[in-house]
Amino acid sequence: MADIDLSSILNVAVKSKASDVHLKAGVPPILRIHGTLVPIKNHDRFAPDEIAKAAMRIMNDVQKDVFKTKHQVDMAYSVPGLGRFRVNVFQQRGAVGIVLRVIPIKIQTFDELNLPKVLETISNEVRGLVLVTGVTGSGKSTTLAAAMDYINNHRSGHIVTAEDPIEFLHRDKRCIINQREIGVDSQTFSDALRGALRQDPDIIMVGEMRDLETIEIALTAAETGHLVLSTLHTIDAMETVNRIVSVFPPYQQKQIRIQLAGVLKAIVSQRLMPTKDGHARVPAVEVMVTTARIRECIEDKEKTKDISDAIVKGYTTYGMQTFDQSIMSLLNKGLISYDEALRQASNPADFALKVKGISSTSEMGWKDFEKGEDKEGGSGPKPSPDIERF
Repeated sequence: MADIDLSSILNVAVKSKASDVHLKAGVPPILRIHGTLVPIKNHDRFAPDEIAKAAMRIMNDVQKDVFKTKHQVDMAYSVPGLGRFRVNVFQQRGAVGIVLRVIPIKIQTFDELNLPKVLETISNEVRGLVLVTGVTGSGKSTTLAAAMDYINNHRSGHIVTAEDPIEFLHRDKRCIINQREIGVDSQTFSDALRGALRQDPDIIMVGEMRDLETIEIALTAAETGHLVLSTLHTIDAMETVNRIVSVFPPYQQKQIRIQLAGVLKAIVSQRLMPTKDGHARVPAVEVMVTTARIRECIEDKEKTKDISDAIVKGYTTYGMQTFDQSIMSLLNKGLISYDEALRQASNPADFALKVKGISSTSEMGWKDFEKGEDKEGGSGPKPSPDIERF
């Protein structure tokens, strides 16, 4: 039985602009292209032994030990001349499966990613906590990499990262950057974060705030004059605040709300939407910048539900925007279809009224999104001839 030609599969994935590659016994390799799962054309189905052999071939001894114990392992994998990939090897129904996330070689700018201009202002913060949130595959790591690259290009400082695994590789420009991989350079996020505080950092990037200890140290680091960047798997600003607070025991939660309100600078939440022509995806982005009103909403449990309203009204002065405002902007630019806008809107009925130009006087923050900016068709790469619709 021939070994899997992983390089050839990944080459097709990169050429097809795929975001992920799925290798599973019984089916051919499957790519995720602009959110849709697509099998590679005319490729043989994999036998269970082929997948297991391919997995063992890309793991080092430490990763093999972790896999034998936990039946899953995260790792990074590089193919010279092609690129880097974030890999998860796991066991399902007794067989081995592999999912590879394609990591672009070039770190894109905020403009290239179609992200709001206010992210530059947020990246210029010198201390405090900035969070990028969203579901898996919504582009959190890409946005965080763009923020770090912006900092690296615009000011000097020492950036320390804790990542699992290291995804984007950053070169020293105006900053010194030390990237630490969990499981290789440090055992846990909390260990790496605690160590980072003794490494004279200006900016600390934590790949993900997974547990109470990591969140606690991140809040302390932000309080003591560092800029801390991190991600959470939450869908919007309100849920992010509630998730962080709920990690702590009830007797601590009031104090954590006060601490969080004091250090939080911004929450950027995003989801990816298919363009009108289906050949690319664009981010819909909610941006919350901490103001006196937002601080009040974070400190008072009863007022946290008002965060969305505060974001709507903070567009003109602070550059804030809700998901629905962002979707409206994408619709006005002709990047997404009306049906997709309605499907993704947080409040579809309300959104439909706003498209028709009906909005209440209390929602003046919407006026800039309802002008119908310049129309431009969605653009993006065409699918590779090597793939077909699933």
